Amino acid sequence: MSDWKTRTNLVHGGTRRSQYNEVSEAIFLTQGFVYDSAEQAEARFIETGPDEFIYARYGNPTVAMFEERIALLEGAEDAFATASGMAAVNGALMSLLKAGDHVVAARALFGSCLYILEDILARFGVEITLVDGTDLDAWRAAVRSDTKVVFFESMSNPTLEVIDVAAVSEIAHSVGATVVVDNVFSTPVFSRAIDQGADVVIYSATKHIDGQGRTLGGVILGSKEYIRKTLEPYMKHTGGSMSPFNAWVMLKGLETIDLRVRAQAETAQKLAEALHGHPKLLRTIYPGLKGHAQNALVQTQLGGKGGTVLSLDIDGGKDAAFRFLNALNVAVISNNLGDAKSICTHPATTTHQRLPEDQKVELGITPGLVRFSVGLEDADDLIADLKAALDQV
Repeated sequence: MSDWKTRTNLVHGGTRRSQYNEVSEAIFLTQGFVYDSAEQAEARFIETGPDEFIYARYGNPTVAMFEERIALLEGAEDAFATASGMAAVNGALMSLLKAGDHVVAARALFGSCLYILEDILARFGVEITLVDGTDLDAWRAAVRSDTKVVFFESMSNPTLEVIDVAAVSEIAHSVGATVVVDNVFSTPVFSRAIDQGADVVIYSATKHIDGQGRTLGGVILGSKEYIRKTLEPYMKHTGGSMSPFNAWVMLKGLETIDLRVRAQAETAQKLAEALHGHPKLLRTIYPGLKGHAQNALVQTQLGGKGGTVLSLDIDGGKDAAFRFLNALNVAVISNNLGDAKSICTHPATTTHQRLPEDQKVELGITPGLVRFSVGLEDADDLIADLKAALDQV
């Protein structure tokens, strides 16, 4: 498998066939496993081999196939699949931190990530410092000799700031901190965050990995030492593991993720260029546009690909944004992203509604901002739909 190209690994990587030699990966819907003897059970609880399992909360053959395949795509040594993207964020951070530790995180984070940092971790005595993720001097000023973890979204939700993974990792490693990156918007197709210096990479598999709005899931990737010695004990005892059925759905998603994400990013670029400068828009935010503040970084960090999401700041605030949303015919209103269907949402009243108003202003989440996740529809149909909806503003 090490010699195979990406698309081949996405179809065949990690496959475990049963005695029936099935073509499509088997779903092992079982919570436990039978041992041939009491001695075998004792030995397995001491140490499990690569194809030995104890309990579904600890591991499962279908889940193991998904973990191995996504690790091959990401270029990681190992992976642990979780029940959701937020279970992955929680597990990655909680497994590394204890009372008295210090975390430096980018200020522009998904609302639930901020909740874990500011409400849960802070409640248990972890000190949190938030910075402007695009300001390298701010990172340098914030990290300390006792900083344990640095955490950020490589591309922020929903304002699409791109953070320099290599530069921030170098700053963090200079004080011995572990770099944890939420890589959802960059996608595993375009980003190689581990090669760029990240120690731990997180995905909500609910997004591009599934890609068709079916199931929840998440995954944490990193070194074998971290995944099996630090993360796995925390996850298996707290119960955040992925179900075998969801793992099978994710395996099917991985077979087509490279094709889907590349097509979505190509369409997103066309949409951003078609809408840039529209008189009803205050801003068209897309990292692939030359005017984006981190477009040069996109060329080196993401291979020139701006991702599958763009954000539109509509002149006229919330009322105008709602008129726009309600006028869409092709795109649907929902709060997921990375789907085959184009999805539009209003972050200020949905995904980021719990943030105080001053924090929304600081992050650029204005009343008129809408986030548009580009699907697999025809680009011309989407452009026509967006322009027609803007005519209603």
